[in-house]
Amino acid sequence: MTETVLYDYWRSSASYRVRIALNLAGVAYSTVPVDLVKGEQRSPEHLARNPQGFVPALDIDGVRLTQSLAIIAYLDETRGLDLLPTDPIQRAKARALSYAIAIDIHPVCNASVAAHAREISGREDAVDRWMQRFIRPGMQAFETMMGAFTQSPYCCGTTPGLADICLMPQIYNARRWGVEIDDLARTTAVERTCAIHPAFAAAYPDTCKPA
Repeated sequence: MTETVLYDYWRSSASYRVRIALNLAGVAYSTVPVDLVKGEQRSPEHLARNPQGFVPALDIDGVRLTQSLAIIAYLDETRGLDLLPTDPIQRAKARALSYAIAIDIHPVCNASVAAHAREISGREDAVDRWMQRFIRPGMQAFETMMGAFTQSPYCCGTTPGLADICLMPQIYNARRWGVEIDDLARTTAVERTCAIHPAFAAAYPDTCKPA
């Protein structure tokens, strides 16, 4: 059996998602850190793994995969995680909930995007202001969208799903950048549930920070 290797940065939201999914699947893996602050994602070595220069990349089952949502879908399909409802309508709504974070909030709040905003604005506080400007309304919309489901106790039901996997990294970023989310009752209730789940706890960035 080939070794599963995750090329990862501890604070990367996309990497955090994949760590949760690997843990939920019970897949043992080793980690190769790619330091985004030092620019290691632009090294020839990493670009050979992922031409986009992003993390994560995952070596699993004899193949290399990139893009966190694609990796999670692969794990769901090959490890039977049942991350989405079986009903087509609820499935579509759960995807929309997940994508509201992974496709709408995350790309515009990527650290490299916010850093560019600081460069062109010349403001030292530009990153904080940028993150707060986009994360708060995105999280408010997510809170409302969750109303289509009963949180019992996860975003979409009784077991962790794709929306929970997307939510927890976004909450980490919200708290990191001083975004107010404590008034979002559904969101913070799910946060408390996920925080004590072993698969989520083991993936938490501060736990995974290289020594």
